[in-house]
Amino acid sequence: MVLALGALGVVFGDIGTSPLYAIQTVFAIDGGIVKSTPSDVYGVISLVFWSILVVVSAKYVVFILRADNDGEGGVMALAALARRTVRPEGKRFALVMILGVIGASLFYGDSVITPAISVMSAIEGLAVPAPGLSHLEVPLGAAIITVLFVVQRYGTHIVGRFFGPIMVLWFGVLAVTGVVQIAHDPAILRSLSPSYAVLFVVDHPFIAFVAMGAIVLAITGAEALYADMGHFGRAPIRRAWFGLVFPALTLNYLGQGALILEKPASIANPFFLLAPSWMQLPLVVLATAATVIASQAVISGAFSVSRQAERLGYLPRLTVRHTSQQEGGQIYVPAVNWSLYAGVLLLLVLFQSSGKLATAYGLAVTGTFLLTTTLFLIYAESAWEWSRAKLVAVGLPLGLLELIYFAANLTKVTHGGWLPLLIAATIGTLMLTWQRGRILVTERRTNLEGQLTDFIAALDGSEVSVVPGTAIFVHPPDQTTPLALRENVAANHVIHARVVIVSTQSENVPHVPEGERCTVEPLTSPLGAISRVRLSFGFQDDQDVPAALRIAQDQGLEVDLDEAFYFLSRISVLRGTVAGMPTWRKRLFIGLAHNAANPSQYFSLPEHRTVVMGAQVVL
Repeated sequence: MVLALGALGVVFGDIGTSPLYAIQTVFAIDGGIVKSTPSDVYGVISLVFWSILVVVSAKYVVFILRADNDGEGGVMALAALARRTVRPEGKRFALVMILGVIGASLFYGDSVITPAISVMSAIEGLAVPAPGLSHLEVPLGAAIITVLFVVQRYGTHIVGRFFGPIMVLWFGVLAVTGVVQIAHDPAILRSLSPSYAVLFVVDHPFIAFVAMGAIVLAITGAEALYADMGHFGRAPIRRAWFGLVFPALTLNYLGQGALILEKPASIANPFFLLAPSWMQLPLVVLATAATVIASQAVISGAFSVSRQAERLGYLPRLTVRHTSQQEGGQIYVPAVNWSLYAGVLLLLVLFQSSGKLATAYGLAVTGTFLLTTTLFLIYAESAWEWSRAKLVAVGLPLGLLELIYFAANLTKVTHGGWLPLLIAATIGTLMLTWQRGRILVTERRTNLEGQLTDFIAALDGSEVSVVPGTAIFVHPPDQTTPLALRENVAANHVIHARVVIVSTQSENVPHVPEGERCTVEPLTSPLGAISRVRLSFGFQDDQDVPAALRIAQDQGLEVDLDEAFYFLSRISVLRGTVAGMPTWRKRLFIGLAHNAANPSQYFSLPEHRTVVMGAQVVL
């Protein structure tokens, strides 16, 4: 129950605040091409209801949440999951990760727009009870967003507990205001029939197509729902969705439709006009709190996706802080947090209204929908062995609906839709550049390091002295010689009495059980005692080397961790003329490498007993 309340406070904020602007945008799009006639209103509300039912309830809550990667969700986790189940030599092996990178990039585009449009749509409600305060909308929005990003360091468990009760009140208000208006005009319940959506599309195909570019705003937040699964788990999210969120959203959209039929002028702001005049100002305050929570949903999702991308080799090392002792998925990533903050403030200043922001919204979301559906179908076929008939039965209606939504949003490209595409292209370029550069640097570093077995053999008969103590060399590859070890022997002609070479490996799963974490292998050496320890981590595990070595002690590793010194090889990448990457991508990779997290902090090494030795690799 506590997790379900927390899920309300983090996961459903984005989709839960869509009633603020979705219907208003539909009737304002293209100068009011959608009219307040019964056929148009019934058609729009029917499309909204069935879109939520098919895309969110059926696709995400029923199907996609089943495709959890050891409890983790999000497009990158789904891509990693799908890659584990397809044939390594097949074409789909490389394809699924490319799709995951594109999907993650589009999600970042959504993560920048959502806080700006959500907060502005709530604050603009001031124009209903207090038109004279409209000049304060942008400054108030900037202040609220600043506070939101500042409190991220305290964690989603604290934020969720604080926001959870507010969201219970929010969804309760959505339901009550909707029910009151439905009671005035029960005929609006007819729009629950899909026939009205079909008639709207058949009678006015062009208008319906344009309207779908705004109707999609009612289902934004579905991808954040999946990305945040690691924060709270599948069951709490499902209980909260079917028990409160979905019914409340449905009732409110029906209420807005009934209001527009009764008072066509209410299309100016149907959400706030749905409430009685005495309630409108308190509703603005509540809506502002709810939109802050909507922003939390995508911020938390961005943290999860960023960490997954980093561990899968598509981003440099990131500083990740755990914010909960109970839920390992609840994390705070400072670099992502402040990058999003800068992007959101920039959008706020450039667009200055939710109406203008709505023109940029939707393209990134629908693109992510399509990619998630594709990855899910690949996974369902390879892991669950779905038949072709079942794949078609599920994939065809989903794919067709999402493709129409995507096409409808392509019309927004010249009116602001270019923005999420630019953000996605930038993030995608960064991720693919890092992944390519990392491969090239690893190849050249391997040549520089040489084989470990050759290095140990060369110690026999050398003028190298053995000094007391234990040296632990943290070195990701397990077959080559740590540069710090090689340089220490070459420069100082000494080797420690006990040497432990620790190689770390990020597996294609979120978590690796402690029992499978370590492999200890003693190596035959003419000087000192050398052991090789292989550590396996999931892409959601902290790569805490000292903690993992304590597990290795139980497997026979003889080492005093309280006295041992840790040695790191810090690689400086220099731009050269060697082929493999264009010059601009080399510069980009080097810039990313310079801003990577400190390796001693990343591996949780004790600073007073950590020695960093440098080396250079030409890219």
